[in-house]
Amino acid sequence: MMEEKINFVKWLGQKKGLFLKEGLFAVIFFVTFALYHLPLAAIFYPVLLCFVTGMLFLVWDYRKFAVRHERLQQLSAMPFDVMMDFPESVSVLETDYQQIIVQLQEGQRRMKDEMSFQYQDMMDYYTVWAHQIKTPIAAMRLTLQNTDSFFSRKLSVELARVEQYVDMVLCYLRLDTDTRDYVIAVYELDDILRQALRKFAGQFIGKKIHLDYQPLNAQVMTDEKWLLFVIEQILSNALKYTQQGCVSIYLESPKILCIRDTGMGIAPEDLPRIFEKGYTGYNGRTDKKASGLGLYLCARICHNLGHGISAESEPDKGTVIKLNLNTAERMFE
Repeated sequence: MMEEKINFVKWLGQKKGLFLKEGLFAVIFFVTFALYHLPLAAIFYPVLLCFVTGMLFLVWDYRKFAVRHERLQQLSAMPFDVMMDFPESVSVLETDYQQIIVQLQEGQRRMKDEMSFQYQDMMDYYTVWAHQIKTPIAAMRLTLQNTDSFFSRKLSVELARVEQYVDMVLCYLRLDTDTRDYVIAVYELDDILRQALRKFAGQFIGKKIHLDYQPLNAQVMTDEKWLLFVIEQILSNALKYTQQGCVSIYLESPKILCIRDTGMGIAPEDLPRIFEKGYTGYNGRTDKKASGLGLYLCARICHNLGHGISAESEPDKGTVIKLNLNTAERMFE
């Protein structure tokens, strides 16, 4: 009812000029008849008849206006590029406006297609680049394995970081595509953890960080490759912000994987935002190399896999990242 009242007020606003003109014409007729001393009844009755007829036309015009207005309201709720079936135009100007809208839609489609092509071309390039860069990385690793010195071990650690960053690029490129190669199955959690720990063994030894880990003897429903990426990112952060102490890996019930470190911890004001894209917090501003993408990617992947991820931390006491691996079983049942 309120909307109908608003529509009526809008319609009256459009017709106020017409009402003023009709009133002006009636006054002119009355004045003219009065100047010629003609009976006012001779004009009163025709004016009354015209008024009644005009009111009928106005009611018809208002109903037509209401239908057209409702249709345009429905169109306004649709995406611009799929608007169609406009109300029939009742004036040349309305026809011109509709033609302009159609031309704008065609221009938007062309621009969208061009941007989509450029985006896909860029994605293809970076995907190929990320795969090709792995060849020289593998060659450098083989070369370093033939020598055993402090310098070669240090280079091996840095090379592992480069490879990790390349994996982040590939993950970022694949995250929002329609070709996410998820293979959901039941895996041994220890097998996935051992792959990640072998990758960071050099960093554990180089920084003299103790690893507290015992076989968990648990099976989880997940995707091995993507969960491995998440665990590697968490271990990387744990080693990055832990200068001494240990990293503990253990399981809470039900199937909540915990990775705890004794590092610098996270400020309370930063903790709610660590999974946001690009957010680095106090630790990231201290370490200028932080990108704020690692935990963001972890959160996105966990969401896609049906896992939960959360963090608990105290400054100067360490951080624990918890992965709820039980949620995926309910999701894929």
